[in-house]
Amino acid sequence: MAAMLLVVAMLGLATPLLTVLFSIFALNVFSFKSRSKTMAVALFLIAVTSVCLGTIFFFSQAILVAPKIAEKLVPTVVEFCTSHGIELPFKNVDSLIALIKTESMERLGLAGLAATHALRQTAFVLIGMVVAISLFYNAAIVIDRDKHTLKNNLYSLSADELTKRFELFYRSFHTVMGAQILISFINTGMTGIFLMAAGYPYWQLLLCVTFLCGLLPILGNILSNTIIVSVGLTVDFPHALGALAFLVVVHKLEYFLNSKIIGKRIQNPMWMTLLGLILGERLMGVPGMILAPVILHYVKSEASRVAVEQKADTVVPVEPAKP
Repeated sequence: MAAMLLVVAMLGLATPLLTVLFSIFALNVFSFKSRSKTMAVALFLIAVTSVCLGTIFFFSQAILVAPKIAEKLVPTVVEFCTSHGIELPFKNVDSLIALIKTESMERLGLAGLAATHALRQTAFVLIGMVVAISLFYNAAIVIDRDKHTLKNNLYSLSADELTKRFELFYRSFHTVMGAQILISFINTGMTGIFLMAAGYPYWQLLLCVTFLCGLLPILGNILSNTIIVSVGLTVDFPHALGALAFLVVVHKLEYFLNSKIIGKRIQNPMWMTLLGLILGERLMGVPGMILAPVILHYVKSEASRVAVEQKADTVVPVEPAKP
């Protein structure tokens, strides 16, 4: 498993791995009531199509809305920074756009390279979904076990152990992301009520941002809060201040939700999660940030299954006691 995660990080395969995990998660959810794998796959494909259409709509709206928000927000930020002696690398919307274009070209290189990267990631997502559907129908590694003359052969036993490792890894993903998705839904619902009641502009777009950012533990909330407060500044200062106060209250409530929803199932300290997010981002980008808490939980679960007996200055692994 350590070698697999290292290969994923080195070869940039976090996207297909994450796609496989999310797809299996969704397929298991859709098969809960129908009990039919074919029906579950059909519902999954409908959901994927809906998500794709929603993503296209989201980005089309973001492209239209972002300049309008920038036109109102940038002058406010520039005026505030100027009055407090803070120098910014831009003075208006046009200089900000030029700065973003320059930075983007320096990071991504030519536009063709960016398009190639996007096409590759799209192919990874499609391959990941096909792999997930195949695993959903039949997750067995050894499909001709009955034809083997030697039953306890190295290949079959290794495949069985590998299957156990991946099952435990998926359970870690189910535990972490299942709770994170539920918390993100609750947070998005409460934020949506506030945004509509306060008459926020572009509230539909902000709801999508809130939910997507909510999939990232800790840092996602900070990012979505910054965007919401920034949009509040485009209206007036009381809107931004009210949004800040509301979000502080909501996230205090999230501490309670985390203890009840995630609770004793994870219990990783915040500093460990933050370090995992930083390392995951450096190794795998945004998918690595999503996978980091999962990997931490898997390592904890795997190591917790090994009993040890300490003798003098040595620690010797021992078999766990049978119930």
